[in-house]
Amino acid sequence: MDFKLHNTDDRSGARTGEITTDHGKIKTPIFMPVGTLGSVKGIHQHELKEDINAEIILGNTYHLYLRPGLDVLEQAGGLHKFNGWDRPILTDSGGFQVFSLAENRKLTEEGAMFRSHIDGSKHMFTPENVMDTQRSIGADIIMAFDECPPGTSSYEYAEKSLGLTQRWLERCVDRFDNTKGKYGYSQTLFPIVQGCVYKDLRIKAAEHAASLNRDGYAIGGLAVGEPTPDMYEMIEVVNQVLPENKPRYLMGVGTPINILEAISRGVDMFDCVMPTRNGRNGMIFTSEGTLNMRNLKWAKDFTPLDTNGTSYVDSFYSKAYVRHLIRSNELLGAQICSIHNLAFYLWLVREAREKIDEGTFSEWKKIMVEKLGRRL
Repeated sequence: MDFKLHNTDDRSGARTGEITTDHGKIKTPIFMPVGTLGSVKGIHQHELKEDINAEIILGNTYHLYLRPGLDVLEQAGGLHKFNGWDRPILTDSGGFQVFSLAENRKLTEEGAMFRSHIDGSKHMFTPENVMDTQRSIGADIIMAFDECPPGTSSYEYAEKSLGLTQRWLERCVDRFDNTKGKYGYSQTLFPIVQGCVYKDLRIKAAEHAASLNRDGYAIGGLAVGEPTPDMYEMIEVVNQVLPENKPRYLMGVGTPINILEAISRGVDMFDCVMPTRNGRNGMIFTSEGTLNMRNLKWAKDFTPLDTNGTSYVDSFYSKAYVRHLIRSNELLGAQICSIHNLAFYLWLVREAREKIDEGTFSEWKKIMVEKLGRRL
């Protein structure tokens, strides 16, 4: 993997760049739609490519390991061949899912023992077998196995957790560097910087990750219960340490405002389930604010879903029709809102790139944050 930094904003940490993988190029900042089970919920691949304009999508190691399983994925030739997506893919390590099963998992130095949410069967994730699993899935960018402590963790817990994450990271790097991909193209490993909301722990984690000289780095353990100002502060702290010439990926964040604020602090890559999860519930994000399509005010509004939108759904369907579908629990309503939201998120980061390159990002961001906070 290669990363070239293109332009930086004089008044913030915002920057543009380009990641090159064997499955294609990714212009940054970028938002990555989440395809937990190998699919972005309710969205066809041609819609992702031709309408939403996604440049990279995610897969989830925990879920793909359980279903369809590694045998199926290996026989298919990896996730790219299995789901028909020929652009880059990133996989998370499954750590967040394992640790969210707090009542059904046990942590040891070796790894994490957990019970499947599907049938209760026991499984063990270790740094080594998580690297092997992601080799089998075949993502272009794979993540280190870490523990994600809650945002409200005590200093003592966060410190102990970080120590475990760092030891696991070194094992991940060793395993990754001593194995090869299975499908004839290159893969790269991103460490994950943890440390909760404690500045010294975040600095320690970032310095340790940077010392391993990888192709990119992830910032984890944010938007997990901590106050938003603390999240922004930790992003600033970490990005002051991580190398400028490598991409920085903020995991699982977040709202459109979160994304703009993180871009202004030097983040290059984002993912979040919010566009599709909220879309399935009838919430859509627009450049003028947020709409709840369940509200009565849209019942007889026959104007296009979003006159400023970039997706075909924005001009093809009316607000009244989409409200009817959402209120009726019709699958098409969830699909339309999901397509719209993903297209909007990709539009937002494209606009951010353009404004950074033009030198007008800070002024534009201030206007957009005010608009994005509105409830329409």
